[in-house]
Amino acid sequence: MTVAEESTATASGAERPAEPSRFSLSHPKSRMAWIRPSVWLPLVVMLAIIAALWEYGARKLPYLLPSLPKIGSSLRTNLGYYVHNALVTLGEATAGLAMGFAAAFVLAVLTSELPLVRRAVMPIAVVLNVTPLVAIAPALVVAFGFGPMPKLIITGLICFFPILINTATGLRSVPRQVLQVYRTMDASRIELLWHLRIPHALPFLFAALRIVFPLSIIGAVVAEMSASGSTRGLGTAISVASSMNQLPVVYASIFVLALMGVLLLLAVTLVERRALHWHDSTQD
Repeated sequence: MTVAEESTATASGAERPAEPSRFSLSHPKSRMAWIRPSVWLPLVVMLAIIAALWEYGARKLPYLLPSLPKIGSSLRTNLGYYVHNALVTLGEATAGLAMGFAAAFVLAVLTSELPLVRRAVMPIAVVLNVTPLVAIAPALVVAFGFGPMPKLIITGLICFFPILINTATGLRSVPRQVLQVYRTMDASRIELLWHLRIPHALPFLFAALRIVFPLSIIGAVVAEMSASGSTRGLGTAISVASSMNQLPVVYASIFVLALMGVLLLLAVTLVERRALHWHDSTQD
């Protein structure tokens, strides 16, 4: 190699430094990036501040806030009680979410394909969205009894609207030029739906799922609190503990609900990153 070539290589190397290994902590997408203090330290500091403020409030207002050691003691000594009720609430949330998802997805497909259906369904969906579902819980109990069905319906209705709107928007957001290309190849409506509209709607659908997965927990708790005859679930546990002024049980149940919501959100985020690895929304 000549001197000129060496100088050129040195200059180009200076201009384009080698990218660090994917397994290096300096790589922005490193799987071990969580080890860096800049990743976990802000959260730890914020949690410490919240805990300190909580303890201060518990000392000043013990009739409103129990201390964190009391909440931890309640969780530790009655772990089976919380796990059992959490599984009941989780089952109601996932079943209600599945019902709401199936109904919303089918209606989203119909509204995207048939303008007549869209004009008929969307106003009713808006009315359902603004209706206080707690008010119709007693009527659902009268209609379906004291079993799980009223809770599943309430949870499904709470999750229904975000899925419907996001999925319908995604299905109808395919660029017109792309649609014209497919139509010039005589693609049928089914082929357009399966190969074009649904893949294009997946980012919108996952955005809705990130909302409704934690929201399904809220729906199940609201249903347990408002539907008569409920004997299990964290919503019922909160209602009973509140009536008996057992604040540690109330806040321990709330902590378990928050943990369930975080885990569900994390699960759907991981699935989204796997399913939409090709999409810009999953890029860091």
